[in-house]
Amino acid sequence: MFQGNILKNHPVILELFTGAGGRFILYRPGMARLEAPSVPIVYQLLKSVGHSTMALTEVVTPYLDNPDNQSWRGAMSAYRARMKTALDGLDATPMQADWRDNNRSILENNIAFMDDCLAKGSISSAALQEFAKKQSPLLKRNLAWAAQTQVGHWMQVIGDWKTMLGSDWDKAYAASNTIYVVRQNNILFSGLAQHFRPEAINHRLMLIETISFTSTPEDMLTSLTRIIADRSVGALFFGNYYLMDYELMGGNARAAIIAEDEKRGMNRSFRRPCRSARNNGSTLITPGPGPTSLADTQ
Repeated sequence: MFQGNILKNHPVILELFTGAGGRFILYRPGMARLEAPSVPIVYQLLKSVGHSTMALTEVVTPYLDNPDNQSWRGAMSAYRARMKTALDGLDATPMQADWRDNNRSILENNIAFMDDCLAKGSISSAALQEFAKKQSPLLKRNLAWAAQTQVGHWMQVIGDWKTMLGSDWDKAYAASNTIYVVRQNNILFSGLAQHFRPEAINHRLMLIETISFTSTPEDMLTSLTRIIADRSVGALFFGNYYLMDYELMGGNARAAIIAEDEKRGMNRSFRRPCRSARNNGSTLITPGPGPTSLADTQ
C-alpha cells in the first residue's frame, strides 16, 4: 500500500550497479516505467582490459619465488590464450585510436609477462614489481576514460529525465545501491546528486547499502518504501521525521559504550555525530541543527 501510494504520487528513479556500468529506471505516476539505454560498450572494454591485468596478478601471487611449484602453468597458459584472443580482436572494437593503442600496450605487456614466466618456469617478486610499474600509467588512463564514459552517459540521461519531468522533479525520489567497497565516491549516486539540491540528500535522494554488487529493482523499491514509510512512524512517536532513517537505538548504545569505556579504562573511539537526524542517514553530509539520537528528541 505504501509503495503504491509513493509510485502514484511521486516519480522514482532507481540506479542499480551492473557490470555494464549501471542500470537506470524511471517510474512515473500513471505511466509505464522507463529504462535508460546502457553505457556505451567501450566502457566495458576499458574495464575488462584493466581487470585482466589485476586478475593476472591474482593468478601469480600465490606462487612468487617458488620455482618448485609448477601448478600455475596450466592456468596461465589458458589465460594467455584468452589474452591473445582479446588482443587479436582489439581493432574491431568501437574505440578511438589513442584508447585502442593504450589497451593494446596493456594486453601486449600482459602476454609478455606471462611468456617470460612460462619460459623461466618461475615467477619472481622482482619481475612482478617491474610488470606493475610498467602497467600502472596505462591502467590509470583506462580508469580515467572509463569514468568519463560512464559519467558522461548517465549525467546526460538524468539531465534529460529532469527536463522531461519538469516541476515534478522537485517531488521525485531516487535511490542508488552500493556495496561497501564503492560506498564512498559512489559514481552513480554522485552523478545523480549533481541534479538534486544538497538538501535532497537523505531526504529524497538515498544511498542504499547491500551485501552484493547487484540488487533487483523490486528489492530497491522495497528498501526505498520502508525508509519513507518509517518516517511517519518516527514523527508520530518521537517527533522527528528522519530519526528512523538510521539505527534508532544507536544513541542509547553510544551512551552505553561510553559508560563501558569508562568502567574498563578504555580510550573512547567514535566518529563525531551529526546534529541533524537527516544528515546522519545513509550518506553522511554536512552537520546541521537537530537531534543526533533518540535521547535528543525528549
